[in-house]
Amino acid sequence: MVSIAGSKKLKRQMAPLFWGITRKDKRFVVTVKPGPHSKEASIPSAVFLRDTLKMTSSLRESKSAIYGGKVTVDGVKRKSLHHGIGLMDVVELENVSDIYRLVPIDGTVLKPIKINESEKTKKLCRVISKTTIRGGRTQLGFHDGRSMISDEKVNVGDTCLMQVPEQKILEIIKLEKGCQAIVTRGANTGQTGTIEEIKEGTFILPKMASMKLGKRQIEIPTDIIMAVGKDKPVLQIR
Repeated sequence: MVSIAGSKKLKRQMAPLFWGITRKDKRFVVTVKPGPHSKEASIPSAVFLRDTLKMTSSLRESKSAIYGGKVTVDGVKRKSLHHGIGLMDVVELENVSDIYRLVPIDGTVLKPIKINESEKTKKLCRVISKTTIRGGRTQLGFHDGRSMISDEKVNVGDTCLMQVPEQKILEIIKLEKGCQAIVTRGANTGQTGTIEEIKEGTFILPKMASMKLGKRQIEIPTDIIMAVGKDKPVLQIR
């Protein structure tokens, strides 16, 4: 019988470096199934426990923890070994005091950092789509696969401070001159700076942002940066 969900494994040599797995080990590793994040921008929950956090020593232990409902992502228990954990996701583990948020740091696309318990119900979500639906209402799509109908005045590229799992918008951070933003991909991954100017795109060229990173001034596509605050980040990202 043909599988309609794709392969459940990936050759270890083909896995992204930020997964933190060893290269010269078993030939295959658990992979990410279709979900909120793409395979290139997320870590499977089983790999996250075993290789990234090193909370478990084997896939068997990871299975026991995940199937037992001990892993919570953004306030929801996830019981799949293949669930992709991605940018700005908040992860809690049962009987473990530390709470983690995945952020880009020092050239690494995703890395867990420990955060305060007061922030575990808050998450930054970048708006990637905006559609008018029946009745003239607006549907927003976010980088982590969420979608919601909202009357808030928000544009593609802006970031919403979201309360999870209730999915309630607490604050809107506009991608505009003067705001703080973090680079999510590319050579400057993980660096935070100030937006100096937004340049509208054309049919050929993407929308660009002029950004100040320390003493450097760079131009970067707006689809690989995320606004994180007006004067300073609204949540812990370091």
